[in-house]
Amino acid sequence: MEIKITSPTFEQGSMIPDIYTCKGKDISPPLSWGSAPDGAESICLICDDPDAPMGTWVHWVIYNIPPDTTSLPEDVPPRGVLENGAEQGTNDFRKIGYDGPCPPFGTHRYYFKIYALDTKLDIKPGATKKELLKAIKGHILAQGQLMGRYKK
Repeated sequence: MEIKITSPTFEQGSMIPDIYTCKGKDISPPLSWGSAPDGAESICLICDDPDAPMGTWVHWVIYNIPPDTTSLPEDVPPRGVLENGAEQGTNDFRKIGYDGPCPPFGTHRYYFKIYALDTKLDIKPGATKKELLKAIKGHILAQGQLMGRYKK
């Protein structure tokens, strides 16, 4: 099953505004998605850049988002546990929360991937993308993605 994920600040395949990158305020963009399917216990999201020179670079890991949530606001604070109980992991900048696009050269693609899960994950705040992917294996009910581009 697919979950459609969108942002009011950029469309699928278009350029991500500077405010959400290292050239601007480097804050997370607002995101919205459709309702999770019946049986969903949590939602998680990964943002990564497959065009990075040293392999896919992880910009954001957030999980245990309550299943009735259908959006994230702009500028999610960089804390391990958020007010709604969602937890954030460690990105490849070795920080908790979101760090935006900052490609060394060229135009890169940034994928915001969302997953509705049939479980709440038993992993601590600060988990890596690798740890999250291991934890969600066999628990994905629906998924979707939004791709934006960025060039400094």
